[in-house]
Amino acid sequence: MLYSATTPEQKRRTLRESLSSGELQQFPGAFNPLSARLIQEKGFDGVYISGAVLANDLGLPDIGLTTLTEVATRAGQIARMTDLPALVDADTGFGEPMNVARTVQELENAGLAGCHIEDQFNPKRCGHLDGKNVVDLETASKRIRAAADARRDPNFLIMARTDIRAVDGLAAAQDRARALVDAGADAIFPEAMRTLEEFAAIRESVDVPVLANMTEFGKSDLFTAEALSSVGVNMVIYPVTLLRSAMGAAERTLDAIKAEGTQQSQVPNMLTRARLYELVDYEAYNQFDTSVFNFQVPGQH
Repeated sequence: MLYSATTPEQKRRTLRESLSSGELQQFPGAFNPLSARLIQEKGFDGVYISGAVLANDLGLPDIGLTTLTEVATRAGQIARMTDLPALVDADTGFGEPMNVARTVQELENAGLAGCHIEDQFNPKRCGHLDGKNVVDLETASKRIRAAADARRDPNFLIMARTDIRAVDGLAAAQDRARALVDAGADAIFPEAMRTLEEFAAIRESVDVPVLANMTEFGKSDLFTAEALSSVGVNMVIYPVTLLRSAMGAAERTLDAIKAEGTQQSQVPNMLTRARLYELVDYEAYNQFDTSVFNFQVPGQH
């Protein structure tokens, strides 16, 4: 009821332990707090909060238009609804190294278990689009060093994302991954890898956890969890999957209303009232106030 009973500190410890377990951790992307609760209920390992999703939810493209305040606020709303650790996309850190340091502390305060910071220029681009530009190694390293120095909870995960593969090739991505680990990164997110062999190459280059981004319509094939695990990947995210699914369903329902004059044909595909009340734990609130839940919930049909 209300928010998670698990503290942010406990969630951060859980994330660290999970990443050292040797088992692949699956983090679907939550597009709102309720979807985070659904991710937990379905038995996943954690929740991912995509910068693209946060921007798109505001009707904006993923080009660095969102602010630290917007990201920290919404990410905190999502993280506090689940007992799972939540990892958030912090883009380029929202500014220079001092801004990066503040970003980390704001995300700690918001209850996140970790974040990743990338090496693109601002304005940034989606990691699976062409025409990206990356900053030099010194700038990228300063961002990660500032993030690592600023955190107060040593279990808060600082992940470095590098987009250099699409710009300068795989060897450059390997070199940068090693350098970012030296700068203080606890994990590496190599963006837009094209093959399992490329993930394996990054895995061989560093001795920290490696993340795979399985986003639809991108540069990578949608490899199975088993395939990613076989090449040593430690974590996989599905960043925009639930938002795309939800918006696709919303569009189909709107089309049906427009064409048929009613939503009736789409009702079988909807979450029922009973299931929605179950997800928000409506009945549990009765423990505090018997006037809150004193009715029969309609059935599944």
